[in-house]
Amino acid sequence: MNTDLLVSNISKYITLEPQEQEYFVSLLQSKKIRKRGYLLQEGDICNTSTFVTKGCLRGFTVDTNGNEHILSFAPEGWWIADMYSYITQQPGTQIIEAIENTEVLQLSKTHQEILFQKVPKFERFFRILVEKSLVSHQQRLIETMSMSAEERYATFQKRYPLLEERLPQKHIAAYIGVTPEFFSKMRTNVLRKK
Repeated sequence: MNTDLLVSNISKYITLEPQEQEYFVSLLQSKKIRKRGYLLQEGDICNTSTFVTKGCLRGFTVDTNGNEHILSFAPEGWWIADMYSYITQQPGTQIIEAIENTEVLQLSKTHQEILFQKVPKFERFFRILVEKSLVSHQQRLIETMSMSAEERYATFQKRYPLLEERLPQKHIAAYIGVTPEFFSKMRTNVLRKK
């Protein structure tokens, strides 16, 4: 189990003693998800926080017409969960799927609560994660309501600078809220302007 990327991520926000780090790592479960495999499906209860060490996941919903709406991507070094389901322990609406063969480390909700008691500084770390998630989701909502498709595309490129070459165009289109056909034309126009 390679935990270096995760420990590096945590050390940006809190300083762990060697025994605290060792205890934290002992609570983690590693998992591999094949490309197009699911980490979470609609209706599942999300019981884990997931950190990506290799590959990429996408969190999305499907509307009544069968259209996908991508809420977020989680490449290496990113966390992902269906926060509604995780916090309420109710069935979720988000689907989390591997875009590539992916490896993750997971911390169960039960182990997270134990971790908070034994190493209280993790409460600060996860509070920061939740705050960042809240800000990110609020920004996505504002972008969706107030930006043009080209502006949303530019924002995607800033938010995920290394992902565009790894993702199918249909996923980028679903993230910015346009059809793949519209995205292809728009992208061609954007490249022409450069």
